[in-house]
Amino acid sequence: MYVGIDVGTSMVKAAVFDASGRQVAVESRPVALDIRDGFVEQDMDEVYAAVVEVLATLTSGLTGPVEFAGLTGQGDGVWLVDAQGRAVRPAISWMDGRAHELLDAWMASDVFRSVFRRTGSAMFPGCPGPVLAWLDRHEPKALDAAATALYCKDMVFQRLTGVRATDVSDASMPFLDPRTRAYDDETLERLGLGHRRGLLAPVADPVAVGETRGPGLPPGTRIADGPYDLPACALGAGVTRPGDGLLIIGTCLASLVATDVLDLEGGEPAGLHISTDRRGQWLRAMPAMVGTAALDWVLRTTGVRHQEVDALLEATPAGANGVRVLPYFAPSGERAPFVEPRLRAELTGVSLETTRGDLVRATCEGVAFAARHCLEAAGLTGDLAVCGGGTRSPAWLRLFADVLGRPLRVVEGEVGARGAVLAAAGRFGVDLDVAAWTRPTAVVEPDSGRAELYSRGYAAHLARLGEARGRARAGAGGGGGAGGGAM
Repeated sequence: MYVGIDVGTSMVKAAVFDASGRQVAVESRPVALDIRDGFVEQDMDEVYAAVVEVLATLTSGLTGPVEFAGLTGQGDGVWLVDAQGRAVRPAISWMDGRAHELLDAWMASDVFRSVFRRTGSAMFPGCPGPVLAWLDRHEPKALDAAATALYCKDMVFQRLTGVRATDVSDASMPFLDPRTRAYDDETLERLGLGHRRGLLAPVADPVAVGETRGPGLPPGTRIADGPYDLPACALGAGVTRPGDGLLIIGTCLASLVATDVLDLEGGEPAGLHISTDRRGQWLRAMPAMVGTAALDWVLRTTGVRHQEVDALLEATPAGANGVRVLPYFAPSGERAPFVEPRLRAELTGVSLETTRGDLVRATCEGVAFAARHCLEAAGLTGDLAVCGGGTRSPAWLRLFADVLGRPLRVVEGEVGARGAVLAAAGRFGVDLDVAAWTRPTAVVEPDSGRAELYSRGYAAHLARLGEARGRARAGAGGGGGAGGGAM
């Protein structure tokens, strides 16, 4: 048996797979987010306790031994720990917006653009560069007390094994040179963090391994650390051929396309180039800030239950009777396929005749338009796989297929945990049948008539987005280094 662990933003999951890739069992526990005034933090002890609990529950019912485990989890943010991996302060989430003014200044100068040209990573408020720089200015004592500024999964790995490390995928944002696969000291200096270089964990290439010391998994269980959740999902969905892509319809709407071309000069600085375990291959990633979280907000606001969504989508016509949603609900704005820290959601076309179904469908359409924008920017040319919580809605999946105008390979189950196991298998030299492990459970085809309608709707979406970006930049005082490339 093989165990995959996925330490998500709001949910910690662990799954058991047999040698054929069949998901045998899964356990999950929710973890809280502390959201206030643009600050988004998490309690590290709560997160780690949830990991231990799901692992203990999961493995207590197994009849055979755990051959090895793979670990993945949310990326970005800053998880400050001491030498034992214990929290120095609450973790700062990737959703955090406290550093937006600092990022505004970098975007108004050449810092933002130059960092992208060196690392392939377009910074956003919740990524480690701005967060560490903010802490250095406002909470320097926290940095002084810390031994390491880790990522989520790396904190868990250190607590489980005692090993201090990260991997090339997490280090890709924003300090890693994707050509040398090592930290870029010039980037650290540009961000004013050269004197904090010692806080960065050693980059294990390939991923670090260790043996668990308990609790959760049996002591001595082999475990591999990484990659983080986006590239882990790509592995779990079988997305490795250049041009093929993955759309993760989760809290974060993430679009990834495998590529063997590293182009850091062309186009608007946006998204990131994630280094993978395969040298010479990257994932061109456009991880938008809000996915299912946008729909969740609308459902809470309108009082609609999740189990009602499919019926409302079926009963409401394409185009949502003129209601339109720009789904940029995150307190830190948007990070892909452009960076606008001050961008906010907009609802238009609403009247006294607007129904709950119109609002729900318009939100689902807006998220799908955002996905198309991200996938086009990432360079999708091949097959497209989809996974994540949003795939549990058949009606929304059909809407996605229509908006994207292409078939969707649906990969169900704990795809991130599956990818973590496949990464660990490569690290431990265990030969698994990757094609069988990543076989899609269904293929959703687009409707040609609705696809044509949505093609026009997408053009209108980009026009509204361009206007909204202009307003966001004007609100920031006119300084916007990201340019006007939304169109």
